[in-house]
Amino acid sequence: MSNNTQCPKCKGENIYEDGNLWICPECGHEWSSSQKASQEGPESTSDDSSIKDAHGNVLTSGDSVTVIKELKIKGSTSVVKVGTKVKNIRLVDGHDGHNIACKIDGIGAINLKSEFVKKA
Repeated sequence: MSNNTQCPKCKGENIYEDGNLWICPECGHEWSSSQKASQEGPESTSDDSSIKDAHGNVLTSGDSVTVIKELKIKGSTSVVKVGTKVKNIRLVDGHDGHNIACKIDGIGAINLKSEFVKKA
């Protein structure tokens, strides 16, 4: 082990190194070995700005995704069915958690939350 002796999130001392990551078994926090131990909280991770799908895969604009949960559309009787494939998504900064802008055949332009899709 190097000079990193505490978890930056919970200050737990039972940390261990796995490849190039440090892992805290007490809180489940993972951080890079190149990251300074003085940084605190989950906001300090380098992956915080990236948008991830339900399985943890990083999404980029232009990706295709598949809906993993039936989604009711607010103000409408329509639903987005499980397994609906959405092509050419755009990542947006949604203030309400809807961080994917896309068009779905039969429905039109819609915003989705990344937690309800998986990368296709």
